[in-house]
Amino acid sequence: MNVSTLDQKFMARAIEIAKKGIFSTDPNPRVGCVIVKDDNIIGEGWHEKAGEMHAEIMALESCNQSASGSTVYVTLEPCSHYGRTSPCCDALIKANVSRLFIAMKDPNPKVSGEGIRRMKSAGIHIELGLMEQESRELNPGFIKRMQTGLPWVICKMAMSLDGKTAMASGESQWITGKDSRQDIQLIRARSSAIITGSSTVKFDDPSMNARSEDFPDGSISQHQQDKMIQPWRVIMDSQLTVDPNSKIFKLPGQVIWATTLKVDESKNTERLRRIQISANARGKVSEKELLKWLAEQECNEVMIEAGARVTGAFINNDLVDRLAVYIAPKLLGDEARGLVNMPGIDKLSQAKQFKIVNTRLLGSDVCLTYDRIKK
Repeated sequence: MNVSTLDQKFMARAIEIAKKGIFSTDPNPRVGCVIVKDDNIIGEGWHEKAGEMHAEIMALESCNQSASGSTVYVTLEPCSHYGRTSPCCDALIKANVSRLFIAMKDPNPKVSGEGIRRMKSAGIHIELGLMEQESRELNPGFIKRMQTGLPWVICKMAMSLDGKTAMASGESQWITGKDSRQDIQLIRARSSAIITGSSTVKFDDPSMNARSEDFPDGSISQHQQDKMIQPWRVIMDSQLTVDPNSKIFKLPGQVIWATTLKVDESKNTERLRRIQISANARGKVSEKELLKWLAEQECNEVMIEAGARVTGAFINNDLVDRLAVYIAPKLLGDEARGLVNMPGIDKLSQAKQFKIVNTRLLGSDVCLTYDRIKK
């Protein structure tokens, strides 16, 4: 690949602006596009919301001069099929661009490479793979869903220095500080769905929504707030024992109430949907089958925000891709509740292994981010 420092700069800009759609593009991927002529940006765009302009179209429409003969930098292969919008590869061909840098191919096996083929046939010079890893990090959920039929799963955990999440009484608000809680709001906001367990709803009566007023200062613009999509709030409740008057049912956005019981789907509403999921060996809602169902509904990224049993079940079944562990500088003692419940592990060889990818200081807390090591 013939790549210059300027090429890297312009692709980095495309990745940067793609992040403007991080809270609003579901179920579509986050994509950024920059159009350059004579080493100057003449147009740029990003995908904001499903059904609205794709990044390439926004960039072409924003150009301050003709895009003919230009070089285009895009974080994902331009689409080649008709969906809610027409193919972006056709628009680039029509605009007579001369060169196209693509960070990565479309992971959808039904269309992957087709846009590239058509643009090459039209005489556009294609360079593939510039800053591919950075582009992949924009869309871990979309990529995984296209390749495996499962969403990408991040599990949030907050604990004390001695690995405790609550006092023996159940008291847990607040172990971590304000900065950590604000950071967690950003994870919620980018997620398609947030899964919790019935016990968490019963004892904590949580909201489980994304609240822009609680985001870190300057982390989101008013325009992004206006476009933001509330994640689905998913309750794993095998016997439908949660009080329907709980706070989680009363907030804007959809609640998915997952049970092993037969449900009358005709009684579902726009705000509340009861679904039947097959039981696992413990007679509870199957974690994997629930994730499969969410992927079928086009959920890309799923957050686990639950107690020790539900958290441990997802980890034990190798369904968690990333851990976000928030550690407060406190010691809660032997009687406090532990972080995860993972029965059946009694040998070191059975341990679930993760690799650290990030360490951040959030006020007086530390956030450690780990990715699962796949066998």
